[in-house]
Amino acid sequence: MKIHFIGIGGIGLSALAKFLANDGHQISGSDIKQTEITNDLALNFGAKITIPHHADAVEGVERVIYSAAVRPNNPEYQRAKALGIELLSRKASLKTILGEKEVYAVGGAHGKSTTSAMLASIIPNSNALIGAISKEFGSNVRYANNNKVVFEADESDESFLNSNPYLAIVTNVEPEHMEYYEYDEERFYNAYKNFLTLAQIRVINAEDPFLASLDMEVIKLFPSKDITNTEFVLVNGTPHTKFTLKDLGDFEVFGLGDHIALDASLAILGALALGEKIENIRANLLHYKGIKKRFDIVQNKENCVVIDDYGHHPTEIKVTIKSLKTYQKLRGFKKLQVIWQPHKYSRTIDNLPAFVECFEGVDELVILPIWSAGELEVDIDLKGAFSRYNLHMADKVTRKDGVVQIIQDNNIITEYREDLITAFGAGDITYQIRGEA
Repeated sequence: MKIHFIGIGGIGLSALAKFLANDGHQISGSDIKQTEITNDLALNFGAKITIPHHADAVEGVERVIYSAAVRPNNPEYQRAKALGIELLSRKASLKTILGEKEVYAVGGAHGKSTTSAMLASIIPNSNALIGAISKEFGSNVRYANNNKVVFEADESDESFLNSNPYLAIVTNVEPEHMEYYEYDEERFYNAYKNFLTLAQIRVINAEDPFLASLDMEVIKLFPSKDITNTEFVLVNGTPHTKFTLKDLGDFEVFGLGDHIALDASLAILGALALGEKIENIRANLLHYKGIKKRFDIVQNKENCVVIDDYGHHPTEIKVTIKSLKTYQKLRGFKKLQVIWQPHKYSRTIDNLPAFVECFEGVDELVILPIWSAGELEVDIDLKGAFSRYNLHMADKVTRKDGVVQIIQDNNIITEYREDLITAFGAGDITYQIRGEA
């Protein structure tokens, strides 16, 4: 089929486009700006890319799939509707794309990208559709000529209910994206329950209060007692976690922190339930190299390490700060300097007290303007809320010749040349800290 994607530059929609291209479909797509993702689609998947959106882009296509960010007034959406072309949201398209596959779906509030990528490493002969770039295979998609699909399942719009899970892994459950659920917690929790109900094999973190309350047949991980002998080490300057899981022996995985051992353990138990041999699991887990924008070391010098991290919720940031403090100690750095680009006004307001607490222990904190993600601007006094910190309010940052520059009103107000520097956020902070913006 000729399939067009509106919003093809997004990490989730681009994964579907690549997957369908590998399956033999002819793909095209559009977005508001050219990016690394759109370039990859054009160069490596033969996609015709239109920047920005234009009504002519849908001429001659048989199906249009659009991202959640696309509004009905989008010119391509309107033209496709006028032409009678089949229009599917990303959520609705999953039924068609995954309906005949054996899907190993990973859901949860935090850690699902990491767990998905780990599971893809453990089961190397499988397709993979992940909401992040796996460093092992350099993409958010891996193609295999079979029916098996490791899939990162998204709860933000209940689309995980369309993922046809054979195996469902849930890392944890925490209310988020509540605007979609109309702030109805019962509906939110029921979505997770229904997701697990769909699967034949279910693996859960049984120390999550909600997951522990479910009355269904599940494989349970109790992290505090099932994961022992946890040790954090450096391998050629990169962070690794060693641990023992139940009576299955010792494992080692790229990354640092108790949450890394937890994510790996869930992936191990899932693979074991699918019939993978324990020795193969142990060996294949070593192939996992982390994922882009999760504790992503973008500069690794003896006296200065720069890390890019996608964390944009206080729970994620707090866990990563703990790992950063461990890494700081292992590397012998004096300071932990953190740059934060808040993501969405709604998330910042809803979680402001938790955000204030989650940066506890950092030596310097830089706060950038809130990345709106399309939301209307709301006035939030971040300078006042975070006044207890050694704080810099800035417009942007960049990195040149190994030096991170903090910029306000087009002036460099401070520079970081040594120790540990970490940027948090889901906006364009990732390009700023890499010196690409």
